[in-house]
This record gives sequence, structure tokens and C-alpha cells, in this order.
Amino acid sequence: MTYKAEYIWIDGTEPTAKLRSKTKILPGEPGAELPIWGFDGSSTNQAEGHASDRVLQPVFTCPDPIRGGNNVLVLCEVLNIDMTPHESNTRALLRPVAEKFAAQESVFGIEQEYTFFDGHRPLGFPVGGFPAAQGGYYCGVGSDEIFGREIVEKHLDHCLTAGLAISGINAEVMPGQWEFQVGPVGPLEVSDQLWVARWLLYRTAEEFNVSATLNPKPVKGDWNGAGAHTNFSTKAMREDYRAIIAACEALGEGSKPLDHVKNYGAGIDERLTGLHETAPWNEFSYGVSDRGASVRIPWQVEKDGKGYIEDRRPNANVDPYVVTRLIVDTCCSGLEKAGLV
Repeated sequence: MTYKAEYIWIDGTEPTAKLRSKTKILPGEPGAELPIWGFDGSSTNQAEGHASDRVLQPVFTCPDPIRGGNNVLVLCEVLNIDMTPHESNTRALLRPVAEKFAAQESVFGIEQEYTFFDGHRPLGFPVGGFPAAQGGYYCGVGSDEIFGREIVEKHLDHCLTAGLAISGINAEVMPGQWEFQVGPVGPLEVSDQLWVARWLLYRTAEEFNVSATLNPKPVKGDWNGAGAHTNFSTKAMREDYRAIIAACEALGEGSKPLDHVKNYGAGIDERLTGLHETAPWNEFSYGVSDRGASVRIPWQVEKDGKGYIEDRRPNANVDPYVVTRLIVDTCCSGLEKAGLV
């Protein structure tokens, strides 16, 4: 008896890492500890050719909804051959921060926007021209405004079958642009599951001869970009509005705004322009129900006096291990400093 394990990892491509994967045939039934494996790092921007071996260390496993049966998907950290984290391994940097502030019970929900492309055109864009202006496509219905729904629905089913904490989908403001949400779960969990959900998105779109991109500004001009709005709360924030304000203030303190923005995805200056429901990349602001602010406090949170905040700055192509690490470190430190934990 054998099964297929699809080993998935994040490569060293800059400025935006890519997903890679390959299949290992394993004996027996899934459930046993999965073995480490290796790969050619010189082909993934993670090694030189004269010393190219790198190690895949399994860290998250779920059912494989594409192959079905007892086959599994295996997300891995990349290690050097001495078993230390490779320099491209951003998950290894998140782990100690998540552990340091574990008592604050951080929870994330990430809204992953993306755009389908048919060749060089966004899905739904006419050949040699542009569709009607954005607006009617958002959460739209009908074949004149919605493109790629069959891919989206299949991807959603795949994520649910895999047991991911996917919490919703919707069409976005541009033709061929969609969003799915992962969470609410902890920082490591949301990041692991978002990477697997991205891999499933690419694989599902393959079956339709369509590509999915996380480009933060897939079409220049008067079109919204694509973000990964990151919703965040701690136990204190879920109980006390003062902690909501303290978290927002911590994100805006000193050099923190630029420290975050420069790590929130390549091309962020093209998306965070102050237009199209964004704040300028080089300015920080927060406000209730304000989608033009860097950080939005939902109106219900103000009404209830507790809840969460939405950091609207991360790009669609952000590394979730990086964005969760920065937010946990900044906000949880800020809450400690304010004496709210």
C-alpha cells in the first residue's frame, strides 16, 4: 500500500517568492511521521550549483483534494544540510515571535485578493480594449460581469476538503479579480494555510488553462490593486476597546509604518497611492469604517467596544509569515507597553 505526498515549499525568488512542489511516493497509510526530503536549491534561488542540496522539513499536512484518496499535501520549511533554517525560511523567524507573545492569543484573518489571467489579459477583458469601469463587478452576478466563477467554486471546495480554515469568497471590483479569506486562526496556522490555499488556487486554475496572479497592480490606471487585508486581534482587543486604540497607535509609532510597509510586498508603492480605497504608502492613519486609512476599525468594533482591526496595507503578494510576525511583534509589544495585558 502506498500514497502520494505532494511536498510544497516556498523558494528564494526575489522580490517575491514562488511556490514549488514535487511528489514523493510513501509506503503504508498517512499518519506516520513524514520524512525529510531534499531538492536542488540551485534551481530555486536557494543555493549555488557547487553545493546545491537543501532540505525539506514537513511542518503542515492536510488531505490532497485534487488527487483524493489517502494522498496528502505537505507544506515544508526549507533547511540547510546542517538542519538550520535557510535564509529564505521566513516561517522560522515567525515561530519565536509567536511563542514569545502566545499568552496574548493573537488571531488573524487574511483576505487574499488575486486576479485571473487568460494569456496576457485579465479574464473578462475584451481583446484589444477595456471593459466597463469598475464598480458593478464587486460581488456581482451574471456572465456579463463575473468571470471565472467555476474556478473559484472548485478552489473553495478544494480548500474545504483539505480542512483549511477558509471562511469565504467574493468577486472583487475588477473583472477576473476575486478574493478568498482564511481564518480566524493563529499566526502560524493562518500563514501555513494561506500558502497551501495559494498552491491549490494555482493548481485549480491550471485545469482551466488560466493563471492566477497576486500582482498588487495587475492593470495600470483607474483600477483597484490587489491586497491581502490582514485582520488581527488579541485577547485584550477582543475584550477592551482601549486595546484596539493601543494596537493602532503602536502600528503608527516612530519608524513602524515604514518598517511594515517595506515588508508588505513588492510593488506596494504602485498600489498604496491614496486612491482606490488605499492610504498613501508613506503616510499612516487609522479610523473607524475608513477604507482610505492604513488601518480600519470596523464600525461594529467601535459599537461593541471590542473586536479586531484591519491592516489594509499588505499587498496580495505579501509573505504571510512576514506580515503576521510584524503585526504580532508591534501590536503585542505595544499592548504590553500600554499596560493592557
